[in-house]
Amino acid sequence: MRIDDHMNGVKTVAIAGHVRPDGDCIGSSMGLYLYFQKNYPDVRVDVFLEDIPEEFLFIKDADKINHTFTTDVESYDLFICIDCEKGRTGEAEKIFDAAKKTINIDHHISNTGTGDVTYIVPTSSSACELAYDVMDKDKLDINIAQALYTGMVTDTGVFKYNSTSPKTYEIAGKLISYGFDFTWLIDHVFYEKTYLQNQILGRALLESITLMDGKVIASVVSRQTMDFYGVTGSDLDGIVNQLMFTIGTDVSIFMYEDEPMMYRVSLRSNGNIDVSRVAKLLGGGGHVRASGCTLNGTAHDAINSITKYIQQQYDEKK
Repeated sequence: MRIDDHMNGVKTVAIAGHVRPDGDCIGSSMGLYLYFQKNYPDVRVDVFLEDIPEEFLFIKDADKINHTFTTDVESYDLFICIDCEKGRTGEAEKIFDAAKKTINIDHHISNTGTGDVTYIVPTSSSACELAYDVMDKDKLDINIAQALYTGMVTDTGVFKYNSTSPKTYEIAGKLISYGFDFTWLIDHVFYEKTYLQNQILGRALLESITLMDGKVIASVVSRQTMDFYGVTGSDLDGIVNQLMFTIGTDVSIFMYEDEPMMYRVSLRSNGNIDVSRVAKLLGGGGHVRASGCTLNGTAHDAINSITKYIQQQYDEKK
C-alpha cells in the first residue's frame, strides 16, 4: 500500500490514533501529518488525539494537534486511522464514520481491520514502521524521520522487544541518516523521568506482589495515591516494564485507578503467556508481549480476572 495512491482529488485529510496516545501513536500520526504538509501543501490536514505526554512535544507541529475533536469539516475526503481500529479512536470515531474514504494502518494482532482500505501487519514492530512503508522514501525529511523514529524507539523498547526485526533496524538506520540527535531522543522519551515519576515508580515497586508461584507480578496505584503525588496516568508509563525485569516472572500486571473503581491495565509478558489473548477476553487488545485493557470494579476482582485467563494458558501447556 502506498499512501500517495490515495491522494487523487483529496482536499481534506483527518488522522487519528488511539485514546491515551503513546509514542508510537503520536509518532506515526505526526509522521503522516508532516508528510502531507511537506508534499501536499494545498491539502488541509488535521490530527485528532487526546492530550499527549509533554515529552513528545518536541516533535515538529505537535502543538497543532486537535485535542478538542471539533472541526468545521463536515466530511473529510480521507481519514487515516493508525495504530488502532476505529473503535479505539475515542471522540474521533464520529469523524471517521463521516469521512468519504477511510484507511486503517495498524500492527496490533487484535485488529481485524476497519476501513475501506486496510494495511494490518501484526509482525511489524510499530505503526511508525508501517507509516514508513507506505511513504515515498524520496519525499521524507528530517522532521518526518524524527517523528517516525520516536514511535519505533518507544514501541520496541529501544529495539529489544521480539517484534524488532532486521527490517526494523534497517529502517531505523535510514531514519537516523537524516541527522537528528537520536541519542538525545532515546534518553528523552524512554529513560528521563521527573522526580515525582521516580517517586511513584518506587512506590509501585515497593507495593508490588507476586502471584502464581512468582510467575506473575502485579502492582496497583490507587486514585488516592496518584492524587497524593500529584501525578497523572502518563507519569506511570514504564512501570509495567520495570516490573517485568523481576527474575522468574512470566507476566507483569500494572493497574492504576483512572476514575473511582475503573482501572487502566497494562500487561507485559516474556512470551510464555500471550497477553493479547488475556486482554482481548477482557475487552482490550495488543500484542503477545504487550497489551492492555480497562476494567471496572475493585482492584482485587480485576487481578483475579486477569490471572484466571493467565492460568488457562498455563493449563493448556500441561
